[in-house]
Amino acid sequence: MPSVLGLLEAREKKVREEVARLREEAERVQAALGEAERALQRLADARVTVAEVLAEPPSVVVEPVGSVVAGSAVPRRAEGMTVSVLPADYQRIMSVLESAAGQEGMRCQQLAAALGLQAVPAKVEGLRSKAKRLVERGWALQTRPGVFTPLGTTAGWRRRGDARPGGCS
Repeated sequence: MPSVLGLLEAREKKVREEVARLREEAERVQAALGEAERALQRLADARVTVAEVLAEPPSVVVEPVGSVVAGSAVPRRAEGMTVSVLPADYQRIMSVLESAAGQEGMRCQQLAAALGLQAVPAKVEGLRSKAKRLVERGWALQTRPGVFTPLGTTAGWRRRGDARPGGCS
């Protein structure tokens, strides 16, 4: 005949195992609930942001005064144009070139550092391409191979004795 204490211990062991299994399941459900609540909050925030944007009156889009080169968003510079007609990346490049640090001319690695980019070849070559495009469209000068200055800054090329500003390397 089984003892009462033995039966109670067996029953207690079974219930303890069930409690442990339920705790593990509760932790898993709690983690899933946390993820679902975060996703719900992101969606609610996005909905509110979209509703705010749609409620604002439409902003006036300023058309560039100059001609845009086919396949490019960088227009040729014309009298009276400001850098505000340039795409944001090009505006950032021009702001660095027009800063005190850029007045004497900057190499693309210096430009990358000033823009907060890593000076790795992919980033530097992308900047070089954009800087050359700014030169081609009349927004900047290339005073020496690989050195760029904003338009209107002639100290860099005259002091070094180059014949004229501009051109690409």
